[in-house]
Amino acid sequence: MSNDPAISCTAFEGTRRLASGSLSEVAAAVKEAVDGGSLLPLLVFDDASGQAIDFDLRGTQADVIARLPALAARLAPPQAQPLQTQEETAAGPRGKGRPKLGVIAREVTLLPRHWDWLAAQQGGASATLRRLVEQARRAGGASQQRRMARETAYRFMSAMAGNLAGFEEAARALFADDRRRMEAHMATWPKDISGHTLRLAWGKHVPSTEL
Repeated sequence: MSNDPAISCTAFEGTRRLASGSLSEVAAAVKEAVDGGSLLPLLVFDDASGQAIDFDLRGTQADVIARLPALAARLAPPQAQPLQTQEETAAGPRGKGRPKLGVIAREVTLLPRHWDWLAAQQGGASATLRRLVEQARRAGGASQQRRMARETAYRFMSAMAGNLAGFEEAARALFADDRRRMEAHMATWPKDISGHTLRLAWGKHVPSTEL
């Protein structure tokens, strides 16, 4: 793993956004603030999930940076594993010959008119079904991204703004995808907190008046 793990995060010193960037950039800023005697709460959040991150700030700045790869490994999402059926697992390694393409045979029940339509499609029923499934997966991708963005923003705002006026109304607006109403309920919040919440929710840079 590189010395600068590619995980984006953001640090707050009290209600002020202290730093945003890679783990090493943000860790360096947090370490400098601590060594400088900052008395305000210092909180760091993973930009991808909205979860809080705890840096081990013992020792020198070089010591802190050296521990980041291990932290990045814990933060990284699990790698997808190749799909393997029970039959393939029991059979063990395959010998020479035509490789399996990962196609799994399972029962599909359809009405007669559905089978008639599938049989008339180019490539046959199986190829058509696979194509339809892939199209549905791509169509649902944007919806899944929106859901993840809302959840990420909610985790962050719960930690930083859970006690602020308008929080519950802003959360309802977030999950209703009503940005204008959400901004109205966050109008009295510290600008860095509201700005970062909006950036996580909608993925666009929101300039901070406090930086």
